[in-house]
Amino acid sequence: MAVRIHPSWEKLLHSEFEASYFQKLIEFVQRAYAAEPCYPPGSEIFKAFDVCPLEKTQVVLLGQDPYHGPGQAQGLCFSVPEGIPLPPSLINIFKELQTDVGKTYPKVGDLTAWASQGVLLLNTTLTVAAHRAGSHQGKGWEQFTDAVIQKLSAEKEGLVFLLWGGYAKKKIPLIDATRHLILTSGHPSPLSANRGYWFGNRHFSQCNAYLLSKGQTPIEW
Repeated sequence: MAVRIHPSWEKLLHSEFEASYFQKLIEFVQRAYAAEPCYPPGSEIFKAFDVCPLEKTQVVLLGQDPYHGPGQAQGLCFSVPEGIPLPPSLINIFKELQTDVGKTYPKVGDLTAWASQGVLLLNTTLTVAAHRAGSHQGKGWEQFTDAVIQKLSAEKEGLVFLLWGGYAKKKIPLIDATRHLILTSGHPSPLSANRGYWFGNRHFSQCNAYLLSKGQTPIEW
């Protein structure tokens, strides 16, 4: 299974890649992909780390599981390739984006352009079996991605963490709030958004205002 990851992450994550839990995790993933359809494609499991180099990382957006339908997952949380219908959560993200910063509603759900500007689109579990949400949780991915969050918090300064929904908010203790901006809201899924926990959070404009205040380049959402 050939995976791609930008070399800038190797030093930061070397100890995780060498850890026994990670070796067991990779063995599990290899068995799972050999046994049944899993997502994203093997070459895109670490796409978030390939498209967004460590030195460019300014924003960390946390998702949970990859999409588990055919052709949807591409290794970037909330993102789907061009030609794939927009999932409900992404529709609500784009609605808030339009209201918040006046961005014309995108017709394509591929968020690679965000990643290449320094938005780490990180699912806390990086793989999933087809049509079985949560099927690869509890296998070691969470330990790995928790370590990523902790290391970013410790090594970088002035990051923006976007934590949407109860699951993402559980990661707050991993982040040094004196060094970074943590923005929380309800999840953009219809269940949460329609109860008033998502729309109006203005996270996109708040994120850019903070980056500008730190002398950094704002994200072109």
